[in-house]
Amino acid sequence: MSERATAQGSTQDAFPTAALLVLALAVFTNITVEMLPMGLLLPMSRELGVGEGAIGLLVTIFAFTVVASSTTLIRLTRRVPRHLLVITVLVVFAASCFGSALAPDYAWSVAFRVIGGIVHGIFWTVVGAYAAYLVQPQQLARAVAITSTGGSFAYVLGLPLATLLGQLIGWRWSFALFGVVCLVVAVAVWRLLPAVDHLRDTATTSTGSVAVPIPEPGKSVRGVALSILSTMVVMLGHYALYTYVSPFLVDHAGIPESWLSGALLAYGIVGIVAVVAIALWLGRRPTASTLAMMATGLLAMLVLGLSQQVVLTVAAVMVWAFALGALPALLQTRQLQAASERILQQASAWYTTGFNVGIGAGALLGGLVLESLGVAALPWLLFAGLAIALVLVGADALLHRRDLARR
Repeated sequence: MSERATAQGSTQDAFPTAALLVLALAVFTNITVEMLPMGLLLPMSRELGVGEGAIGLLVTIFAFTVVASSTTLIRLTRRVPRHLLVITVLVVFAASCFGSALAPDYAWSVAFRVIGGIVHGIFWTVVGAYAAYLVQPQQLARAVAITSTGGSFAYVLGLPLATLLGQLIGWRWSFALFGVVCLVVAVAVWRLLPAVDHLRDTATTSTGSVAVPIPEPGKSVRGVALSILSTMVVMLGHYALYTYVSPFLVDHAGIPESWLSGALLAYGIVGIVAVVAIALWLGRRPTASTLAMMATGLLAMLVLGLSQQVVLTVAAVMVWAFALGALPALLQTRQLQAASERILQQASAWYTTGFNVGIGAGALLGGLVLESLGVAALPWLLFAGLAIALVLVGADALLHRRDLARR
């Protein structure tokens, strides 16, 4: 009996909740480590003797390393057992964290972020498909919902957690702590995550057969492309501001640095509320909800761009938290709805690339704007990204409706 059969056979009687929670924990850990420099930006800048833009550039370097290396490394590791690969990636990720904690200067920090980015690309490709090997087809939606919570919680809690740790134990110990967490998660994966046979399926081209595309109503490459492009420009604007939210709140809004962790924790809590809202209400009408959240984000950016009053700024940040807490999941839902079964795997890979390009380019653009125009200009970058995405999503919705009317 194959590993695949063993893994799925165990799910016929019991849903693999523990294994899926371990995957969710691994996702949460990896994304939080990716975002650590954002929350530790101020203390890292002071101790390493570089500008805040240079620390933000660590996020760009990480994301662009993922984009540049993932395709080649995925091909090279195609025959490596997935279980072993997840453990190896977590161990290397831990080493990059320990290296960052000990980095004597900025150049070494860059080097260790590159190492982390290399394995991060492999991690996402492996983990993204792992749930499908653990459960029966009819259980897949439930399994993906569990594993995706790790990413959702990391995106809304990673930054406030990093900021709080930086204030309590310092930025070096924060990296060291997450290095230990990576090792603990690697042990959990070893003990609780079943091995799977990821090579059980062979492509139709390898047997000489030809897969004939079957038209699927409502599916189109155009819809996939516009969804990914919308995601990229939103993430570009978001991370241009989010990466430098600490200096924005302290220098622009006048919030005391000691309040940062509390303010960002509130941001994370509101983001979690948004994730819950998607599950209960917003997810039922993803296009309308996407447009509504973009409009809400635009309103928040107007306030942040025009006001320096502390109360208004904090209120606008909470509105921003809700809108951008909901948008990634809504945008991915639109991408999945637009992709036919024939290109579903490729579409997911393109989405991940677009998302990481947005993160990297956003952090880079934000740093350049911070150094040239000042922190007050950052909300207008997200305003522009949301405005462009609003037009793209609206146009795609109209074209989609026209296509269905012609059938």
